[in-house]
Amino acid sequence: MDNNRKQSAQNRKAPQPGKYLMPGKNANQKKNVKSPVKKKTIQAQRPESKTRQRAASKQKQQSAAKQTETLTSEILRNGRRERPENMIAPAVQDRGRSGRKAPPLKIIPLGGLDEIGKNLYLYECCNDMFIVDCGLAFPDDDMLGIDLVIPDFSYIIKNKDKLRGVVLTHGHEDHIGSLAYLLKQVNVPVYGTRLTLGLVEGKLKEHNILGQCKLNVVQPRQTVKMGCMAVEFIRVNHSIPDSCGFAIFTPAGIVIHTGDFKVDYTPIEGGIIDLARFGELGNRGVLALLSESTNAERPGYTMSERRVGATFRNFFSQADGKRIIVATFSSNIHRIQQIIDNAEITGRKVAVSGRSMINVLNTAIELNYIRVPKGILVDIDKIGKIPPEELVIITTGSQGEPMSALSRMANNEHRQVTITPQDLIIISANPIPGNEKLVGRVVNELMKAGAKVIYEAMYDVHVSGHACQEELKMMISLTRPKFFIPIHGEFKHMLKHAELAKQLHIPDENIFIAGNGSVIETDGIEMKISGQVTAGRVLIDGLGVGDVGSVVLRDRKHLAQDGLIIVVAAVEKSTGKIMSGPDIVSRGFVYVRESEELMDEARERAASVMKKALSPNMREWSGLKADVKDALSGFIFSKTGRSPMILPIIMEV
Repeated sequence: MDNNRKQSAQNRKAPQPGKYLMPGKNANQKKNVKSPVKKKTIQAQRPESKTRQRAASKQKQQSAAKQTETLTSEILRNGRRERPENMIAPAVQDRGRSGRKAPPLKIIPLGGLDEIGKNLYLYECCNDMFIVDCGLAFPDDDMLGIDLVIPDFSYIIKNKDKLRGVVLTHGHEDHIGSLAYLLKQVNVPVYGTRLTLGLVEGKLKEHNILGQCKLNVVQPRQTVKMGCMAVEFIRVNHSIPDSCGFAIFTPAGIVIHTGDFKVDYTPIEGGIIDLARFGELGNRGVLALLSESTNAERPGYTMSERRVGATFRNFFSQADGKRIIVATFSSNIHRIQQIIDNAEITGRKVAVSGRSMINVLNTAIELNYIRVPKGILVDIDKIGKIPPEELVIITTGSQGEPMSALSRMANNEHRQVTITPQDLIIISANPIPGNEKLVGRVVNELMKAGAKVIYEAMYDVHVSGHACQEELKMMISLTRPKFFIPIHGEFKHMLKHAELAKQLHIPDENIFIAGNGSVIETDGIEMKISGQVTAGRVLIDGLGVGDVGSVVLRDRKHLAQDGLIIVVAAVEKSTGKIMSGPDIVSRGFVYVRESEELMDEARERAASVMKKALSPNMREWSGLKADVKDALSGFIFSKTGRSPMILPIIMEV
């Protein structure tokens, strides 16, 4: 710059395109003219050089940048609706260059890590907090009698004064299923796309809280403000319409939360994933990427949903003289649309079986997400009037659930549908890990009834709604995050996703594989796991929420595995004598009539223990009950090798 000042006006080089040079002194300038800003009168007397004009332009830009940064705090205080990058990004960019730290941002997953289901993520900064998704999980085989599993809301309830709202990525149960249970305890606004909130409405009606909840419809590329943070909805492709990822603008930087996604260039409904917006954010600078990991072990790309439509077309055209039954996920609206389309082409009517399938279909039709030709839908109760070769039945039960419509058909327990050799059954879903035996059992029963069953992956009757490795790498490459956090998957899925990130040159120290309850904290410069909050699972059994815990589950397993023995006796309180009994009742242990000798000996042992321990005016019976349990448990195990639950009952007379 000093060399430029020394050059004469004749020898000075022209400015390069895109660069700004400070104005230098020349023979035509007076020595006391130091700045074009201070001496406006002199500037007015002669035309400015191009160099001086560019310098003035640069000064204006710098001044505007400072005004924008100053305006950021005002926008956040006053709640004005602005583009999120206009609100926060300039300050973030300056901070990145200067190394200044921001107020710490905390990312706290309360569900969705090291598991498939009950997704719930908290974003907390300063005195503000909001929730991304509020899902449930379905019980494992060892959760006897449990209907649903939801996240533990303890930390949220404790900090409910900070809570600014809930934003939802899409309408699947593992992302919206526990929302009604949360809204019963905290009353905050909920933001989501039209179909997502349409499905939420149905759940809130079931819980009788729809009237007190605030639901706000948001479209892709729109932004909602969450205190000192802002959330922009970005369109993604998934197995349900109206799915979105989020760009979260915080004082610490921009965080991308993908939600469930895939890249489908030929979607059934709506536009393709908004890759341009993800790339634009990547160019601005992304602090952290939280990306789903479900299919991180699968190489390549996920097939388009239209591939399933082509497969359906082939099977429907070849099913002359047969009734067609298709089992799929109730929320897979794209799949249902393709079934209806192919039924229309082949001149068939469509009936729907399964409560969840009917509810989702009604919502999708009402919101115009499914196109149903007039007269094609028929009530399941009236299918007896339609020739089988002119009928398609869409049903739940693709995962072999024991109480689902398809399972009831397989077991000949369905009131309207009886499986015959004239049925072609398509199971349009892959078994979720752990459900393989259930699906296999249903397939076997359907085949025993003579039906032809299509379920193998080689037939392309199902495609995933989740990104495979190449799509996951595309998301990382577009956003180019400083930090990477794999989410939504079992530990093996998240670990594989982390390996993909390393291949794309994200440093190992910038990748965080966390667990539910981990507090991931960043100031815009560094990131660390700084602590742990309460996180776990709450079990739903019927109308009971959380009243079934680990002790109850342990007792249920005990009863299921070894059964129950009840020892009943009546004792005279004043004398301490046994008035009747002890009698022994067995449930789930042995059949008494076939084990009379064992029961008689057990009865004698119980009586002997009671006679030794009883005394007149005895007030405390717990010790006596413990003695009876100890004596019988040791005796029964020595005779049978089993340990049934023993329940002594002492009645005072």
